[in-house]
Amino acid sequence: MSENCVEILGKKARQAEKFLNTVSQNLKNDALLSIADALVKNTEFILSENKKDVENAQANGISKAMCDRLALTSERIKGIADGVKKVADLPDPIGGADFMTKRPNGLVIAKRRVPLGVVGVIYEARPNVTVDTAVLCLKSSNAVILRGGKEAVNSNLALAKIMQDAISPLGFPDGTISLVPDTSRDSANAMMTANEYIDVLIPRGGASLINAVVKNATVPVIQTGVGNCHAYVDDECDFDMAVDIIVNAKTSRPSVCNALETVLINKNIDKSFYKKLEDALRAKNVEIRGCDECLKVFETAKKATEDDYKYEFLDYIIAVKIVDGMDEALAHIDKYGTKHSEVIITENYEKANKFLDSADAAAVYVNASTRFTDGGEFGLGAEIGISTQKMHARGPMGLNELTSYKYVVYGNGQVR
Repeated sequence: MSENCVEILGKKARQAEKFLNTVSQNLKNDALLSIADALVKNTEFILSENKKDVENAQANGISKAMCDRLALTSERIKGIADGVKKVADLPDPIGGADFMTKRPNGLVIAKRRVPLGVVGVIYEARPNVTVDTAVLCLKSSNAVILRGGKEAVNSNLALAKIMQDAISPLGFPDGTISLVPDTSRDSANAMMTANEYIDVLIPRGGASLINAVVKNATVPVIQTGVGNCHAYVDDECDFDMAVDIIVNAKTSRPSVCNALETVLINKNIDKSFYKKLEDALRAKNVEIRGCDECLKVFETAKKATEDDYKYEFLDYIIAVKIVDGMDEALAHIDKYGTKHSEVIITENYEKANKFLDSADAAAVYVNASTRFTDGGEFGLGAEIGISTQKMHARGPMGLNELTSYKYVVYGNGQVR
């Protein structure tokens, strides 16, 4: 059943791909503005469907942080719609030439940006991903097949229908934006092996989902990352700045991949820093799990386990470790990090540059919250994910990362 559903949607997406290959920039932008208007006009319907998902999540014991990740409000829907308009305002990535050259034999060769084709996305609980992904694919002339998690199925079905209905009157085929209604593992497996219909597969979610897709997919995969993000607090730092960054990165939205999970503190820091940090975290109801040395300086810290340093909490919990210096901090990051986002907090220019050069991550910061690892914050518009691999795309994946290229060659009878 699931395989058949993916095949049906795949055939429609392939037909839509042909239309999208030649669609004009103006028509795509008109479609995006139509989607933005439709989202706002259908706010009450979206909220009613989202309420079903949130109530089901609460009944199933989903954490408060994860329910926040799932929940929509009128303000969030407006924010999503505003994000769609921003994507419409971005330059079209398709058709432009990365370079053009004229060879001695008279051939003119250009490297031209083209769509990937049909993009498949498997993701979990955040319904805004449905919209972000669809509009980025539309702007970059890609058809998209979406498969969300069971937690947000009602929200996702509503959003996908609203978007496709909004663009159909403009001539966009049904397969431009499609959603697999089946949220079982079978539907995910069907997408992973749908090489005939899907050109690239992008997983967004927790480690188990991403690892399953990377391990089992025969379709090419762009790996978006789990965010086990670290802050290294140097002994030469501004204490107030360090506390503000840590609290923001941990608590502004603890359930997202760019939230901070571990703090590494230089052992030479003045002892007054520990109380300042602990008081600020306690005020936000954040539980501290620390090493043996941490238990001596944080009154409320619990003993950290190996797993506390290894995995995302996605909750109001933070791991802390006191380290000898930057080298030990970098070694810890190399061992436990997921190559997402890392930050050093320091007033020392040389130390900052060493950290920037040495930390292996898609985004490396000096004196700023990891929460900025986001397509919108980077000026890319919405994002389809944060890639933690090094091939094709790395970091926030905006429009350019949803394109490939081909060489076009102009001649006047040349032969070889």
